[in-house]
Amino acid sequence: MRVNVKRLTGPPHPDRDRQFRFLRRMRSLHQRHGNPVISVDTKNAVLVGNFRNKGARWCGEPDVVNAHDFPGDAECKAIPYGVYDVTRDRGHVRIGTSADTPEFAVRSIRDWWTRFGRRHYPGRRHLLIEADSGGSNGCRPRLWKRELQRFANATDLTITVCHYPRGASKWNPADHRLFGPISRNWAGTPLRSLDTILGFVRGTRTTTGLRVTAGLDERVYVKGIEVPPREMKQLNIHRTKSCSTWNYTLRPQSSGSS
Repeated sequence: MRVNVKRLTGPPHPDRDRQFRFLRRMRSLHQRHGNPVISVDTKNAVLVGNFRNKGARWCGEPDVVNAHDFPGDAECKAIPYGVYDVTRDRGHVRIGTSADTPEFAVRSIRDWWTRFGRRHYPGRRHLLIEADSGGSNGCRPRLWKRELQRFANATDLTITVCHYPRGASKWNPADHRLFGPISRNWAGTPLRSLDTILGFVRGTRTTTGLRVTAGLDERVYVKGIEVPPREMKQLNIHRTKSCSTWNYTLRPQSSGSS
């Protein structure tokens, strides 16, 4: 007996290998200079309530859960957004309850920087972000870039973003070094409340030293916000010559914070 195996990602992008080499160089360069390097990603949203959670665990009696996963029976929807510090092997997860938007993504990164980044990397003015090429922190959403510009203005940080090629999200460290251990930690346990989810995230550990912090974000994020071309032209953004869609740097604007 066999089950299906997810492995095929479609035709590889012609610049796939070049982008991976560039990512490795950028990570090595920033780590050599002591700059923070973070990997970011959104984990699949989960329904909060008495629902079946995949996986198995040791227990006396199995939990009895709803036969159907109807969204209307859920307390809410939890959207985990993870920020993984590649150098320090530390994770920070924000649990949103609204929508996975670029605003939510950047606010989660700002929360990590305010609580941990600036303390662990004092005096460093350059941040490297590794992200997937799709989703709320993808290479195409204009709102993602505008919110990063506002983040750069508010903190006086220079922010470089490198995206993983299409179909290569599993190589993003936040996916397998942060969310993988979290999924194993709460496997087989019904996620009946936000407190339960936060507890499992904070309790995630690995033998390599991973530790995770977590917080709740109950703000309402509006989907479909459009950023006009004239506003994009005002961004202080600089793209690389190689794979320019995937690699760019945002510097603080001289006009100050926004």
